Amino acid sequence: MAIKKNIFSILVALFILYLSLTNSSTFEKVSIFTIPFIDKIVHFGMYFIFMSVIIFENRKTLINIRFLLLAAIIPLFYGVLMEILQAVFTTSRSGSIYDVIANLTGILVSILIWLWVKPLLIKEEIR
Repeated sequence: MAIKKNIFSILVALFILYLSLTNSSTFEKVSIFTIPFIDKIVHFGMYFIFMSVIIFENRKTLINIRFLLLAAIIPLFYGVLMEILQAVFTTSRSGSIYDVIANLTGILVSILIWLWVKPLLIKEEIR
């Protein structure tokens, strides 16, 4: 039941797993021009999306900030795990605390946007 309810979150996690453990030379071919800190922007975006999908799929059960913060532990620990796996199991990548910070920032921005949007959605439902 929980798997069905969170299928998109699981798919996002699997996509992040693939991107995190793929040889880094794969992504050098994609780059057309250089953007400073693009790696951190990508980390922010991936974990913003991950947390946003978790929120969307569980919006009826994330009834207060406590549950929302508990849900945020999942992508946060997952991001730390990806950095450890990169450091241990890949030869072309290394773990980085700065990547974890970018991940956390994406998670927090997703939460803040949800906290801002949720009351607006509730007002619309009442009308």
